[in-house]
Amino acid sequence: MSGQTQPVLNHPVEHEGMERALDLAAQGVRGANPLVGAVILDESGRLVASGWHRGAGTAHAEAAALSDLGPVDSEHAARLTMLATLEPCSHRGRTGSCAEAITRSGIGRVVYAASDGTARAGGGAGILVAAGVDVASGLLGQKARRLNHRWFSARAADRPFTSLHLAQSLDGRIAAADGTSQWITGTGAREHSHLIRARCEAIIAGTGTIIADDPRLTARNPAGQRPAHQPLRVIMGHRDLPPGAAVAADDNYLQIHTHDPAAVLETLAARGIDHAMIEGGASIATAFLAADLVDEIWLYQAPIILGAGRHAVGELGIGTLSDAGHWRFDEAGGPAHQLLGSDIVLHLEPQPGPAYRASEHEGTR
Repeated sequence: MSGQTQPVLNHPVEHEGMERALDLAAQGVRGANPLVGAVILDESGRLVASGWHRGAGTAHAEAAALSDLGPVDSEHAARLTMLATLEPCSHRGRTGSCAEAITRSGIGRVVYAASDGTARAGGGAGILVAAGVDVASGLLGQKARRLNHRWFSARAADRPFTSLHLAQSLDGRIAAADGTSQWITGTGAREHSHLIRARCEAIIAGTGTIIADDPRLTARNPAGQRPAHQPLRVIMGHRDLPPGAAVAADDNYLQIHTHDPAAVLETLAARGIDHAMIEGGASIATAFLAADLVDEIWLYQAPIILGAGRHAVGELGIGTLSDAGHWRFDEAGGPAHQLLGSDIVLHLEPQPGPAYRASEHEGTR
């Protein structure tokens, strides 16, 4: 090897295999880590193993594919090709370096779609090349980048991937005229939202929400029990917490005295937090949306009309329809819309920008 990765060839079997890897990647859940899939082909082009990353703390896609493959002798391994939607990582985090795992496996060729590019995990291709693995890149790269476009944006800004939770009436209100809001949605929707909470490392709410609703901001299972892992409870705003506030029941909370969403995410990033969720209220949601700091929305829509009360989102400075923010349904980790009792939950992400526009000849370098 020359010490560099090679441009990928237009091989129909590898193209088909990478499409399968991308389909697998989309089965993962968004959050701290990107969506990644991997498949392994034998010398005839037959798919012999596959895997995808199922969320933070679980096996990475490449490791999952190697586990699916099982033990093979070195001669056989050298004739295998792994196709991964993202450059195999170089770091030894909770699950170890994928690049090192691949070199230990003896697999002879690796093709990845998109470079990682982060200081934390990038550089895996160099490890593979140094070990004598034939490495190529760029196959369906634009499609792979589109799949994770908001994760790449968050990492480029050195901030947590940020989810927004909204529970609203049909007319877009999160509380009635008298301020009551418990509960707009039913049990099924609330249980689902707790599953999403449990994936996060921090839950953000404003002081107004704390004072009005006294939420616990904990993740709970359907039986009401709290799993061992609990996100950091983050209170954003200048007002002091009321005495006995449920959010301050133990020391797993942090108050950040600011109204600046970027400053909140900077503080969380400094604490090693990679996935945060905004729980309320409307002013906090509006601030993050206005700053383009929301990477996904979980919208729980109840079949009620209030006619008055607090809106879910406030003024965003949009004066004409052509300036509206555009979102798309997101099927990563499950259906983009589903019925939960009498409520509907929608999963959305921002539309990718022009830099992620599809190419007619994508992957044929």
